[in-house]
Amino acid sequence: MSIALWCLFVAGLLHVVTKVPLSMAQNQAGGYDNHSPREQQAALQGWGKRALAAHQNQIESFPFFAAGVLAATATGVTGSVADYLALAYVLARLVYLYCYLKDIALLRSVVWGVGFLSSLALLCSPAWGH
Repeated sequence: MSIALWCLFVAGLLHVVTKVPLSMAQNQAGGYDNHSPREQQAALQGWGKRALAAHQNQIESFPFFAAGVLAATATGVTGSVADYLALAYVLARLVYLYCYLKDIALLRSVVWGVGFLSSLALLCSPAWGH
């Protein structure tokens, strides 16, 4: 399995990784409300609200990245460029989560851009050839 496909697997796991701080914030807000978690999440403030936003953004960004990796893989675009782009996405998403939780807004925006451009480049990589 290629590094890009492993990165796709790891990016899928980031859904769970980003849920951990959100669950911690919910626990701090009176215990995790499993009957109406979305209502509890909507009421979060401070870092809990940022944890929710980071989690939601991970879910939003994943399909575009997945499409890029799958397009590159399906068309035979392999090798270091696709792998580096996939690694850049995963690393950017980890830094993004950290920046969002710590409220480092400018760096968060920069690393979001790195992740987005990595996904875009992967999606366009079939046009570059093999």
